[in-house]
Amino acid sequence: MLRVRCLRGGSRGAEAAHYIGSGLRGAFTGWVQRTYQSTQAAAASQNTCAAEDKATSPVPKDCLVCSYNEWDPLEEVIVGRAENACVPPFSVEVKANTYEKYWGFYQKFGGQSFPKDHLKKAIAEIEEMCNILKGEGVIVKRPDPIDWSVKYKTPDFESTGMYAAMPRDILLVVGNEIIEAPMAWRARFFEYRAYRRLIKDYFNSGAKWTTAPKPTMADELYDQNYPIHSVEDRHKLAAQGKFVTTEFEPCFDAADFIRAGRDIFVQRSQVTNYMGIEWMRRHLAPDYRVHVISFKDPNPMHIDATFNIIGPGLVLSNPDRPCHQIELFRKAGWTVIRPPVPLIPDDHPLWMSSKWLSMNVLMLDEKRVMVDANETSIQKMFEKLGISTIKVNIRHANSLGGGFHCWTCDVRRRGTLQSYFH
Repeated sequence: MLRVRCLRGGSRGAEAAHYIGSGLRGAFTGWVQRTYQSTQAAAASQNTCAAEDKATSPVPKDCLVCSYNEWDPLEEVIVGRAENACVPPFSVEVKANTYEKYWGFYQKFGGQSFPKDHLKKAIAEIEEMCNILKGEGVIVKRPDPIDWSVKYKTPDFESTGMYAAMPRDILLVVGNEIIEAPMAWRARFFEYRAYRRLIKDYFNSGAKWTTAPKPTMADELYDQNYPIHSVEDRHKLAAQGKFVTTEFEPCFDAADFIRAGRDIFVQRSQVTNYMGIEWMRRHLAPDYRVHVISFKDPNPMHIDATFNIIGPGLVLSNPDRPCHQIELFRKAGWTVIRPPVPLIPDDHPLWMSSKWLSMNVLMLDEKRVMVDANETSIQKMFEKLGISTIKVNIRHANSLGGGFHCWTCDVRRRGTLQSYFH
């Protein structure tokens, strides 16, 4: 999952206004409150219609898709591919989400392959990761290889593609539903094509399949003059709730959402706007509650290297990017853990991420976690928690923008829908 950053990161009604209001002007908060009223009315209307819909059939018992959280026993997973990965063109949204020291890299290699030798090592690492998952009893599925260097053109923009390395960025599984995220980077507009064969198979097994409204990605979706010159600039802009994406149309990456049963947490980021969040809130209501949380983060993009839920009432919270609403979790009885400082060396290329991918782990169940073989500090942290570590080296794969959580999308976990947050 793309964890790009200058340094890489409510319930319905009045509670949601509390979560969101601190980052928005009063006018928008009023809009949010009005939308909740309309959402509830629409939900009531839908329930009436559903009772009259004789064509609706129950989900087959052999449906392959079912996942409600990040820690129930993992049975089936999609793992991404690094094959044919290309550097995205250096557009305004890419500039707003990358280290300044790598801007020259994007300007020179945009639309071309990532360094071949590095890519070869990343591919080998992910193959080994897949083998280890299979050895742990997990069914592994892979997206289709695609030539991402092909240039494409819409009425609004031109671009080349990027990769299908991070399924967590584009796919969100909620219960027996697979939601395709609309994305926000032009280089990722057609990324869904790599997953369509898999999704059709899951659909044919009885899963729900939803594609969120595809944005045009016209110039109006981006602040073309987004003023980023330093980390201080980014801190100031993020604190003011200003991001490179506007509210022109809904957009979001699935990786800005993280699940805990009936409660799903999301951040407004450089790739996820409030319209996108509101679309998800209405779509998932009333069975799920979408809570907006925020962080002291100079460049928020994707939540799981900042806030990673690893068990019922157990969350890893990045000490460099503290959560503004963390007391809500503590008051609800959650245990908040500050992961140790990452050990990845400064000279290792991280073109689209920060070192905090060390906390971007994949839970195989409540007592097993897949973690970086080089990150001995966080291994010790998990062992103290009574969680055994499955050590895998994906350091070259990290350079493409993600850790274990990013490189995977859990399709099926053995568990039931529960409420963990009150």
